[in-house]
Amino acid sequence: MTLRDQLLKEHSKANCNAIIKWIGNSQTRFDELFSLFISDEHRIAQRAAWPLSYSVIAHPRLIQKHFSKLLKNLEKPHLHDAIRRNSVRLLQDISIPQKYSGTIMTLCFDYISAPATSAAVKAYSLTILENLSRQYPEIKSELKSVIENRWDDESAAFHARARKILRRL
Repeated sequence: MTLRDQLLKEHSKANCNAIIKWIGNSQTRFDELFSLFISDEHRIAQRAAWPLSYSVIAHPRLIQKHFSKLLKNLEKPHLHDAIRRNSVRLLQDISIPQKYSGTIMTLCFDYISAPATSAAVKAYSLTILENLSRQYPEIKSELKSVIENRWDDESAAFHARARKILRRL
């Protein structure tokens, strides 16, 4: 059975875990998953997003050679929320190369400012921006300002994450 077939088999935590285990720390297997993740086959890309994010969280080095493609993928219009959500999930748990920091900051500020962005994407984006603020303290005031400006229109998930971040800023 191919990886593509495995992704189509079922959308479950058990299948996700089986794929993560199969990938392990293999760059070759991860590369195969990544190519499915950025493919134009929407269902395959969506199904690949979940195990991709957890594979990167377990083995951050696997994404390094794909960073620019990951960001180009995030810039696509009409990107499915599962792809966006899992992409920002993995970004909150890894060290972001300096040359991509500006692009990621812009994406995350756009996500938390846009009313239509899902609560999970906003929460992960807040964490990414807090992490980047340690390296770039000049963004702290902008982050605080955006949180305060969005506060009345946001979900409980946003409030919970933002409240903790505001205390640490």
